[in-house]
Amino acid sequence: MSRRHAGDEILLPKLPTGREWTPVRHGESGDRVYRRSDGGAYAKIASGKAAALLEGERDRVAWLAPFRLGSPSVCEWIAAENEACLVISALPGVPASELSAVDLKKAWPSILRQLKLLHELPTEACPFGRRLASMFDRAADVVRRDAVNPDFLAPEDQNTPPGELLDALRAELPRHLIDEPSDLVICHGDACLPNFMVDADTHRSTGVIDLGRLGTADRYVDFSLLLGNARESWTGEADAEAARDCLFDIHGISAPDEDRLAFYLRLDPLTWG
Repeated sequence: MSRRHAGDEILLPKLPTGREWTPVRHGESGDRVYRRSDGGAYAKIASGKAAALLEGERDRVAWLAPFRLGSPSVCEWIAAENEACLVISALPGVPASELSAVDLKKAWPSILRQLKLLHELPTEACPFGRRLASMFDRAADVVRRDAVNPDFLAPEDQNTPPGELLDALRAELPRHLIDEPSDLVICHGDACLPNFMVDADTHRSTGVIDLGRLGTADRYVDFSLLLGNARESWTGEADAEAARDCLFDIHGISAPDEDRLAFYLRLDPLTWG
């Protein structure tokens, strides 16, 4: 069970009698996450450099909310000298990652349509960018600092030095930079199953959460992550192939770009750290 971090009481908003903040988990970034006891809100606390990233997430949540696609809204922002607390509204449902393979199969088309709604927003309206050049620079920085988390890498890459993985991607970079402008959309940026909420009874997606990486990017960024992450949930290859076909059918793509799918799936693990 997660424990309350010492000092978080100072940043967490005061609640009426009968309500409390319950520690839920630590995020991959090290952020501390709390759930309000009535289920209506979550608080995320970040320290040090992560506090600036949390401010970026706040701005993205606030920007997306008025489109009413199904996303949280900002309830409160509390900043201290070296820490910050973001409080956002909760979405109904459960993370898609908690569904059984049978239920995920039922919810899958709705999850894909949820992603399509996001991708259909006008890119010119979005002030946030995650273009490939900046993503690659981020990966180079993480590798240079020896901060790559091997647990995020594909099993076949975990024994390869991150510098070699980056060099292999660098060789492919020029052609993907050329392809990128034709498929720019508003990407979630971390389009994995835990970040799609689903009504467990109706199997309909209720929205998306964890928007810290939202921005204009190649839509294959989201495609690669969602397919790669969901593959672990299917009971067999036939289900995985059907899920893949469904994604590209819903997004109107008759001939998926296999090279781009593989490229972005290998690049993403190098950008965390």
